[in-house]
Amino acid sequence: MREKLMEDDTLAQKAARLGCATLVDAMNRVHGHRAHIPAMSSPDPLRYLFGPAATISYLPYREDLAAEGPHDFRYYFYGALGNPPRAGQVLVLSSGGHADVSHGGGTKLARADGTGLAGVLADGRLRDFGQLRGYSFATWCRGEAVRWGGDTVMPYACAVAVEISGVCVSPGDYIYMDSAGGVVIPSASLRRVLAIAEDISAEEAEAAKGIRGEQAQPGE
Repeated sequence: MREKLMEDDTLAQKAARLGCATLVDAMNRVHGHRAHIPAMSSPDPLRYLFGPAATISYLPYREDLAAEGPHDFRYYFYGALGNPPRAGQVLVLSSGGHADVSHGGGTKLARADGTGLAGVLADGRLRDFGQLRGYSFATWCRGEAVRWGGDTVMPYACAVAVEISGVCVSPGDYIYMDSAGGVVIPSASLRRVLAIAEDISAEEAEAAKGIRGEQAQPGE
């Protein structure tokens, strides 16, 4: 486990150096499906996010379904991440069709602080940016909320494929997010995508060098 975390740290640093746009370009060369997530908000936009996805699916709130079982955040949190949570993961929360309401905040996510969680990616809003900024993990979401959203959406399943901003995220997929946006990379393709991204970065650097060295043509 320690070796795996060290390897992921190295991959995270490489992904951060390459940046979101280059990783998206690399994904487009490897896979034909949509994999990019538009820019989101963060309590600390300078903190990038990288790691394998652990998912919670949200649905619109229904009183009868909520009464049938343990549809509380704690139950699905540990169901997705493990108890205790396995370090290095990214907790991914789908919107449940309501990206404009709160899906959690500083209190609920306090249980993740200090566990080694890489971060949280929510396709809805989160509360308490001030608290989240001080936690040990990166957080990206649709924006800050001030009102509780438990009467609008509810967690309903964990460790299942979910949709985030039009992108399918399967448990174990690698998520990268920075201030430019995000990309979802199938785990089996991660090293290939990173290698191609390195090539793209080198190609773009060479092209930029050539552009800077161009001589103005007569009449331009």
